[in-house]
Amino acid sequence: MASGVNDMNMEQEEGNLERLLKWAAEFGISDSKCRGHSCLGHSLVVSYFHGAGGRGLGAARDLEKGELVLKVPKSALFTRESLLLKDDQLTVAVNAHSSLSPTQTLTVCLLHEMGKGKTSWWHPYLVNLPRSYDIIATFGEFEKQALQVDDAIWAADKAISKAQFEWKETNALMEQLKLKPQLRTFKAWLWASATVSSRTMHIPWDGAGCLCPVGDLFNYSAPVEESDFENMEHRTHDLALQDISTVNEETSCILDMEQLDSDSGRLTDGRFENDVGAYYFYAKKSYRKGEQVLLSYGTYTNLELLEHYGFLLNENPNDKVFIPLEPEIYSSCSWPKESLYIHQSGKPSFALLSALRLWATPANRRRSVGHLAYSGLQLSVENEVFVMRWISNKCNSTMKSLPTTFEEDSLLLSVIDKIQNVNAPLEFANVSSVSTDEICTFRANVLKKGETDSKTLVSGKMQRSRERWKLAVEWRLGYKKILVDCISFCDEMIRVLCSQISHS
Repeated sequence: MASGVNDMNMEQEEGNLERLLKWAAEFGISDSKCRGHSCLGHSLVVSYFHGAGGRGLGAARDLEKGELVLKVPKSALFTRESLLLKDDQLTVAVNAHSSLSPTQTLTVCLLHEMGKGKTSWWHPYLVNLPRSYDIIATFGEFEKQALQVDDAIWAADKAISKAQFEWKETNALMEQLKLKPQLRTFKAWLWASATVSSRTMHIPWDGAGCLCPVGDLFNYSAPVEESDFENMEHRTHDLALQDISTVNEETSCILDMEQLDSDSGRLTDGRFENDVGAYYFYAKKSYRKGEQVLLSYGTYTNLELLEHYGFLLNENPNDKVFIPLEPEIYSSCSWPKESLYIHQSGKPSFALLSALRLWATPANRRRSVGHLAYSGLQLSVENEVFVMRWISNKCNSTMKSLPTTFEEDSLLLSVIDKIQNVNAPLEFANVSSVSTDEICTFRANVLKKGETDSKTLVSGKMQRSRERWKLAVEWRLGYKKILVDCISFCDEMIRVLCSQISHS
């Protein structure tokens, strides 16, 4: 949640942060039972973690797993309820537009509060919010097309259309509140809605959630424990090599782990405690002094992280790739479509293997072997080889349908950060012609939008465009890596299976 581009100089940023922590302490936000001039210092400290989320919260001392590390009282939470109680004009206007969703209302409330400037009670908090976000709804046409994959481009189109529709729906409310013209623009709406999307936390009494001062400085960590994920993968791999006469009682465990839905219970390490009237944050594991303390607030793929939060994880155990499947594959099994995917590790999901094994079986034999397929067992060596070859070929064809290769994207990514001046001549060795065209399109796009600055090598606007382009390339590179790893996995499985045939 602490991600976002900030144009303030370091001195001003540090001053604003110091005022925020002092303000927070005055209203009971604390990482200690004892109140002090700052709300942090006993358990947590604000630090900068390069390459790991930027500004975040580090351990001020050794912390034990499950230990309470931060408390934010209800009175300090930025909610629709707290805002309406303090502003009669806002209450009257909001009540006159009851058809708006809770999230739309909270977004307008945020813009309304921003318009108050220094007179706002929340000013010390509001000035510390990021100046811009990189959620997918902020992507321009160039960044959107840079995603390359149809599903991702569709997700971007959908997010942009949704943002525009919701903004138009709130225009009447914003006019009634007489918001300043610059706060009624679509650009301002994108900022406010991105703030709400990326920084709100769950509260039981309001579906829009709440903004949580200091609590939203935690950076994100995927909630799946690595050891559990690796164990699940090893068991799936073992089942793929298992003979049909063997019954494995662990298949239900694998099914349970794979059926974890991205919305299941909003998996978090923080929650509102009704009995004490405060938001409590707990250490998800033991931390040594100086380590970054992370928060898990849901299981998301990298595309979902990009859509809602504006960042990606290099190693995201919840990431996945959906490859194109024939309609008969869906009709020949009872697995839901969302369970048929390739894991971030490159291994096919339990359900995908099960569905393909059944589909590769003659229709008149499927009923007799269905229970084996749904148990995760290999139906025959020949069937398994066919399935692995089919997946490998499908991954290969998917890769070839994209404009650039995995290797080209890897090289392009190393070049993007070197683009400091769009007017400078391009001399990048080993960059493919397709990637060179993409770089030229970026330069032309920046010049067309007037995002250059003659006084500096890179303007703030150009930097943000470059960062969004980089995110798009990083996302598609991760997508392709999963496909590459899946091809390697399937090829290795074929080698092992074929050796079984030769020795039988």
